[in-house]
Amino acid sequence: MASFLEVDHVDRVFTLPNGGRYIAIKNVHLEIEAGEFVSLLGHSGCGKSTLLNIVAGLDQPSQGGVVLEGREITEPGPDRMVVFQNYSLLPWKTVWENIALAVDTVMKDISATERREIVQHHIEMVGLRGAAKKYPAQLSGGMKQRVAIARALAIRPKLLLLDEPFGALDALTRGNLQEQLMKICQENHVSCLMVTHDPDEALLLSDRIVMLTNGPEAHIGQILEVKIPRPRHRLEVVNHPSYYALRNEIVYFLNQQKRAKKRQASTPSIIAGNGLEKINLQLGFIPLIDCAPLVVAQEKGFFAEEGLEQVNLSREASWKTIAEGVVQGRLDAAQMVTGMPLGITLGMGGNHPTPIVSALTLSRNGNAITLSKKLYEQGVRTLEDFRQVLEQTPDHVHNLGMVHPTSMHNIILRYWLASGGIDPDRDVNLTMIPPPQMVSNLKAGNITGYCVGEPWNSRAVYEEVGFVIASDLEIYPGHVEKVLGVREDWANQYPDTHQALLRALLRACEYCDDRRNREDILELLCQPQYVGSAAVYTRPGFIDPYDYGTEYEPVQHLRYNQFFVDKTNAPSSVELLWMMAQMARWGLIPFPKNWVGITERINRIDLFGEAARALDLPDTPRDRAPIKLFDEVVFNPDEPLTYLKGLKIKRDIRIEEIFVDDLVNV
Repeated sequence: MASFLEVDHVDRVFTLPNGGRYIAIKNVHLEIEAGEFVSLLGHSGCGKSTLLNIVAGLDQPSQGGVVLEGREITEPGPDRMVVFQNYSLLPWKTVWENIALAVDTVMKDISATERREIVQHHIEMVGLRGAAKKYPAQLSGGMKQRVAIARALAIRPKLLLLDEPFGALDALTRGNLQEQLMKICQENHVSCLMVTHDPDEALLLSDRIVMLTNGPEAHIGQILEVKIPRPRHRLEVVNHPSYYALRNEIVYFLNQQKRAKKRQASTPSIIAGNGLEKINLQLGFIPLIDCAPLVVAQEKGFFAEEGLEQVNLSREASWKTIAEGVVQGRLDAAQMVTGMPLGITLGMGGNHPTPIVSALTLSRNGNAITLSKKLYEQGVRTLEDFRQVLEQTPDHVHNLGMVHPTSMHNIILRYWLASGGIDPDRDVNLTMIPPPQMVSNLKAGNITGYCVGEPWNSRAVYEEVGFVIASDLEIYPGHVEKVLGVREDWANQYPDTHQALLRALLRACEYCDDRRNREDILELLCQPQYVGSAAVYTRPGFIDPYDYGTEYEPVQHLRYNQFFVDKTNAPSSVELLWMMAQMARWGLIPFPKNWVGITERINRIDLFGEAARALDLPDTPRDRAPIKLFDEVVFNPDEPLTYLKGLKIKRDIRIEEIFVDDLVNV
């Protein structure tokens, strides 16, 4: 069922006098139900009023649109009425005449008597019967605002839009008017969208509070649901058990945004050549099929065409050496597993915290869980079968391989096991093994199975030592797999070089997802300096149908290795937050109380957008939507702690405030 009001992925871009562009808001998606009161809250310059003006029809979105009851908003209309902070009353007309002008203009089809009754009713509704014949100059600020509200409600709008309507009023007047507004809206079932900078006002009036990040490219950072019963009265709201927790959430969010604003200045740098600060780069990768964008950018000349004349792709032995290489400065940038930027930024494992920036997702999907062929011969076909094997062999330690604690392989394997009632830390033993060594360890019997990227699952199937019990398409389709990671200080020192790198890799990602190029890419990957694998077990999933090594026929998965389609490349704060929750679930990190600031700092959607626009590619971020895996458990990005509390198998969850500004680069 469609929402009453839908703000559908709206951007607003302003052209500057110098020919440049200012992106005020980016990819704002919001749905409001009939009778709901929603507040927009954030610091000055976050686009609150811009968004309100677009909903009012006073401004037009540069991209996306707004739909009210199934009809797109393209201009102002009587179904929406705006109440501004400055009242906007006609000074030469009385209270009655200001309201009557609106009623007479909109309600021409009813009789004059009915229109007079409507005016009278709304004047009495806001308590101004004795001031009906007064002019605005004879009214106090609070009375003027009541006239503006009465005028707005008198034409019976479907949606009331409020732009900081009480900001200029004294505390007593403001409180009285807020109480009246709540009563009027509830009695008349009016939907409201209000811009405010006041947390207490938002909590008093709202059903939901939408908090926007700093501009430029402001977007929804967090949505708070205010589950305080109505009707509300100020003292009852303040004394409600959830009031101060909600207020602290708002203040905390605003403080995070204030800190983020102080960091926005970049470090000046020296131009080396081609308009770039640095043209010789060391980029790290691991020999997996999803290193394809780096290989293609090198072999097809995309790096050179973007001015990066001397790029060396460094094949690394493990994800641990990737992390160390970037932190120590041996590598300028690297292909990283999903959670590695987060782990390095937080100093996971007792390491020195080093802020990492990720402005590009390089690939999605491409993983599988492989078990020993011996288990298949014993009748194991499902997760439940595997659980029964564990119960039947309690004295045997089953080792399962994963590539790195911060990898999606580790998280997906843990999630899959836990969904079947298997504790990944107590019922089995997870051990870290570099991807190319998985098959040899499975052959030797050192491990019972593993989760890894290709071609190391298909190789086990080809050599008949393993079978794929589940691919990530059955567990979490479309998940982030590999990202580009650079140190934050590197990105600040070499901003133009960073953009050139992003552009080259974006072009390579697009090339990789044109299936006409896959045979050519396969030849490149199979070269010894890259993946160095045989084509026969590198083709499944990448080009050919995917062979699970079971009695069933191979399956053609067109999205098994995904590099560009379906908004692959845009970083997603929701996906990073999910990863953060999973890592906290297993005690790998504390869950940061200031999670909004950390996700925004790591995932630089603005830098991605700049690179995409330079290539005339879509710069639309991924939807800010809940995540649901195969077990139907929903992760709500606005309630991550509620999600964590509801998990059955987990470690003790630590919640800590991590001061992002205290994370100093080495």
